[in-house]
Amino acid sequence: MTKGGAATAGVAAVGLLLAGCNPGGEGVRSEGSAGTTPAPKGAVHATPSASPTARYKKVNAVRLLKDAPKVGPDVKRSLAKPCAGDEYPVEVTYATLTGGTSPDVIVNVMTCADSVGIGAYVFHKRAGAPDGYDTVYSNEQPSVYAGVNKGDLEVSKQTYAAGDKVCCPSGEDVLTYHWKDGRFRERGRPYHTDYSKTTADAGTPDDGKGTEG
Repeated sequence: MTKGGAATAGVAAVGLLLAGCNPGGEGVRSEGSAGTTPAPKGAVHATPSASPTARYKKVNAVRLLKDAPKVGPDVKRSLAKPCAGDEYPVEVTYATLTGGTSPDVIVNVMTCADSVGIGAYVFHKRAGAPDGYDTVYSNEQPSVYAGVNKGDLEVSKQTYAAGDKVCCPSGEDVLTYHWKDGRFRERGRPYHTDYSKTTADAGTPDDGKGTEG
């Protein structure tokens, strides 16, 4: 979800990859068990792209991540076992980003404990390989989250100031990437949003103790 005019997302569909699909509108399909693990604050909502995904093929994203050479060892270790039961902290979105005949696969990996993004990837179907995919985008900076915005890849990253809790980042950086000449290129200028730090229990000038004199 982004603030200040960007598209917002509430609770991300995160969980077992064998769960049912949930259409996110024409051109985008997301899957996972809704309400299991929330996406990081500021996660980008999947906005429909121009191309429908009627011919998308559901993938085993956990296996895809484990087999991908560009996925780092820390992320692979985080997928060694489910968070609970059979549920992994993985969100999968199918959308056309690279202009291919088959939808691309956008995968976000989060921590089990606090749902902080630890990896965001885009996999492109390899021509002539029924089950082969190439990793065309990877980002393993902490608190990263990838989504789709008007057919482009949109990546958000939470920013923390000293003393911030994991649940409560100070702001968010958002970058947009457009597929051109066989790779994702940054489109436009990145933007930053500072979140409000207003709290319900903030102190008041008069704390009830009063003054003498």
